[in-house]
Amino acid sequence: MIKTQTHGRGSRRSVFRHTESRFKESGSPRFRQVEAKGYVRVIPLGGVEEVGRNMMIMEYIEPSSKPGDIIIIDMGLQFPEENMPGIDFIVPNVAYLEDKKDRIKGIIITHGHYDHIGAIPYLIHKIGNPIIYTMPLTKGIILKRQDEFSHLPRLRIEEISSQSRLKLGVFDVEFFHVNHNIADTVGVAVHSPVGTLVHTADFKFDNNPVGDKPADYMKMAQLASGGVLLLMSDSTNAENPGHSISEKTIQENLEDIFEHAEGRIVVATFASLLSRIQQIVHLAEKFGRKIALDGYSMKANVALYRELEYLKTRQDTIIDVKEINDYPQGKTVLLGTGAQGEERAVLMRIAQREHLHVKLQKGDTVIFSSSIVPGNERTVQALKDLMYKQGARVFHYKMMDIHAGGHAQAEDLKMMLNLMRPKFFMPIEGNYFMLRLHADLAESVGVPKENIVIPTNGEVVKLTENSIQATKENVPSNYIMVDGLGVGDVKEVVLRDRQMLSQDGIFVLIAAIDSQTGKLKGSPDIISRGFVYLRESQELLKATRILIKKTVEDATTNMHPVNLSYVKDVLRDQIGKFLFQKTKRRPMVLPVIIEV
Repeated sequence: MIKTQTHGRGSRRSVFRHTESRFKESGSPRFRQVEAKGYVRVIPLGGVEEVGRNMMIMEYIEPSSKPGDIIIIDMGLQFPEENMPGIDFIVPNVAYLEDKKDRIKGIIITHGHYDHIGAIPYLIHKIGNPIIYTMPLTKGIILKRQDEFSHLPRLRIEEISSQSRLKLGVFDVEFFHVNHNIADTVGVAVHSPVGTLVHTADFKFDNNPVGDKPADYMKMAQLASGGVLLLMSDSTNAENPGHSISEKTIQENLEDIFEHAEGRIVVATFASLLSRIQQIVHLAEKFGRKIALDGYSMKANVALYRELEYLKTRQDTIIDVKEINDYPQGKTVLLGTGAQGEERAVLMRIAQREHLHVKLQKGDTVIFSSSIVPGNERTVQALKDLMYKQGARVFHYKMMDIHAGGHAQAEDLKMMLNLMRPKFFMPIEGNYFMLRLHADLAESVGVPKENIVIPTNGEVVKLTENSIQATKENVPSNYIMVDGLGVGDVKEVVLRDRQMLSQDGIFVLIAAIDSQTGKLKGSPDIISRGFVYLRESQELLKATRILIKKTVEDATTNMHPVNLSYVKDVLRDQIGKFLFQKTKRRPMVLPVIIEV
């Protein structure tokens, strides 16, 4: 028997009856009528307490307490922090899932940004290569990147639309279109035996998008009318008041720049920002300019967008960057990457006059159509200074609205809460302070404080028909670091060694020891990298050699045979202390002992 229950504001029919009828109408398999005495475990493996590394697990536990079906939403990477030398990416830890492969019914990918897809090549084979369900553009981006991992098993991807409905074990899944700064972004509604769980994906509301349509408000209202048990919502811009800027406003401002630009226009933006690329193409065609693309990711993404017919452009608009000087300065646009001041990216090479084909001249215009990633402020400012010195006019988002992020601001977040009217709320995708601010917004629109959980990575959140609880159970969620072909082989101890090397350098001493007498043979060789400049440190080196000789002789007195491991340990300790006393620096000391 299906009961009438209360979720959120007021009474409503059971989510099971609502979901059953909707799936029956669409011709989908009948939604299983399960007596809702089990519960759902919601586990973020990443994406909370941080921006990036998004991965969410939903696991049903049967009424008998038997573990049931699992679905996964997103599998993203995070870029390394400044104190992680040599690390390429950070990915989630999937140890919890490795012995549950047979219970994973599918992976749903909400959109094509690397913080949501980037970990797929590193992790999916570890959890049994389950089927990935995603939109056409996202599928194309995933498969394009997978070309770099041809040694791995072939991915299994099924294409969906925003109208698709899936049966993944005990879960029935449907989707709703949302706006973001990449096309084909969808929110996810998961109908479970305990109720409906909604994951918004990265989103913003834009009633005048460029190259997209507005969010599907009707679908969201339909979900709300059936009752949303739990809403998990993007928190990245929770600290910013007001509504997101419309792409129409950005296009109008960019058009004003194009209309008054006399020389060449250089535009730097994210290669994944399809809406901005489409705007630049439209404006270039309107004002009779050719577009040259530069930067590997920009060229690859634009080729993919054109191939999938997501980018609307005339055949002759885009030219090879080698041809850019075949046209008058005032008739060209260079579109590339590097707005974060990356060392060898397109914009930096132009600023340093190292670009093979583009040299800035007085009267040229440079547009930074992107926000600055925290930590890059000084580098970006230095980049702008170089361009101003060459006579270019520079426009960026703090001067006028020529960039909008893809994440909802405070008023949009409240609008999503009011649209969905959830019983329970869990902020996701953001640092802790962002989650906290989003929780406060939820409370301000009527979600009871006791119905809100601010999760931590790895924390198991238990969800029933009538309760939500952050349990004391945690699954492994530590950073898994990717360095070249190595995934997870760089542990904390290795990272600490790299940090030490980057801070105080390395000091190698090479000593030959007589195996019979324990005496030092000749003068020890010394190699210093990142510690001191040898030619200017002769007094220090002389004192160090004297100490090496004394330390070796003291350590080998009455030692027959000579214990080389013990001698190395003593040298490392004594020389390390000596160097710190003399320099107040702690280089990594590596003794190399040669027995003769």
